Amino acid sequence: MGKRRVALRAVKAFHTGAWFSIEACMVYLLYAGFRRKTDRRAALAAAVVGGETLVFVGNGFRCPLTPLAQRLGDTHGSVTDIYLPRWFAHNLPAIHVPLIVLAVALHRRNFRENRFKRGGYPTVSTHQPRTR
Repeated sequence: MGKRRVALRAVKAFHTGAWFSIEACMVYLLYAGFRRKTDRRAALAAAVVGGETLVFVGNGFRCPLTPLAQRLGDTHGSVTDIYLPRWFAHNLPAIHVPLIVLAVALHRRNFRENRFKRGGYPTVSTHQPRTR
């Protein structure tokens, strides 16, 4: 097997592993959001997903590893550097964006509920003056 082929397989394996890690963070964000659990783990997962999104957007909505895979000899379309079914890999942004929007909405709800529980929103009818 040639060096380019080995390098191409390494790029694909690395990208697939990174994708699974990022998607695990996405799944945790959704799980935590539905469970009303916005915590440090959710913040870390959000940082990973957000970082990946910024890299993708900053690279013109294209994975930065795709040109590398193409230079190494892979010529199969726009997402050439990942071991996933082609239809799935090609539609990842269309699948991922609604999940990000849902996760943001869930955690926004959680922040609002937590603020309300801590007394962050003043209430009109329950305020009682303090007595000394």
